[in-house]
Formats: sequence, structure tokens, C-alpha cells
Amino acid sequence: MTDYQIQASTRRCAVTGRELLPGEVCYSVLIDEGSSFARADYSEAAWQGPPEGSLGFWKGRIAAGHKPRRPPIDDELLMECFHRLEGELEPGRLSFRYVLALLLIRRRRLRLEDTRQDGGQEVLCVRCPRTGDRLEVIDPGLSDEDLEAVQDEVFRVLGWE
Repeated sequence: MTDYQIQASTRRCAVTGRELLPGEVCYSVLIDEGSSFARADYSEAAWQGPPEGSLGFWKGRIAAGHKPRRPPIDDELLMECFHRLEGELEPGRLSFRYVLALLLIRRRRLRLEDTRQDGGQEVLCVRCPRTGDRLEVIDPGLSDEDLEAVQDEVFRVLGWE
């Protein structure tokens, strides 16, 4: 048996470009594009029947309470950014690296081993379980609001918002 990957609803009408709202009736069409299948969604008002060459269609409703899913987090990209910012002392970059470290600890790509004080600043001592490398991360002393703002910036820069 062959499995086919069909993309999720775009939640946007293929004719008008209008966002399809939760609970709204819509029609979806499966189109053969040679090596893959494409899906197109239509509002009820824009539906004129399946376009020529479509393999099939179905009528449904846009799910209520659906929140767009973030793309999966790429741990390798996080690690690359984290390493690239090593040694940076500019406050924005220092904060960015600190938030990356917290995300990597949460995702178990880094392990927090210790903290220490260095010249009045707290320094996180972390280890990469894959390589065994021991790394240090300066804690910039962010407030909760600043921490959230930097996390939002990390997600925005990495395309996850």
C-alpha cells in the first residue's frame, strides 16, 4: 500500500484569497502535480465545482479553535546560532544567546551543570551531551518582560512565529 502526503488546509480561499473562518463550510480539491499532490481550499461562495484535472474533492468545515501550528523547531539551527554568538558581548546578542541556551536546555540539547559568579554577573556552565563540550553563557539579568521579548525575537528571526 502506498502512503500519500496531503497538505493540511491552507484556511484560505484559492479564488478570493480570503481567510476561511472556523466553522465555515468549505470545499477542498486534490490536484495531481506530477510527483506530488496539491490541495486547494474554496469558500462556499466561490465554489464553482472541481477544477479541470482534479482527482477528487470533498466538502467540510474549518475546525473551530484551530491555532496555526508553528513549524517544528530545528535544534541544529538553534545550536548553530548559539555557537555563532559565542564571545559576543553586545547586549542584544548576549541576551539572544542566553535565550537560545535556555531553549536548548529545555530541549535537552544542552545540560546545565553549574552556575558561577564572574565580575558580578552570573554565568551558566552548560555541557553538550553529544560532543561533551563545556560552554559558558553569561546571564544578562533580563526581567520577565525582557526575557519574553527576546524569546519572541528569537522565534521571529528563526521564522517560528
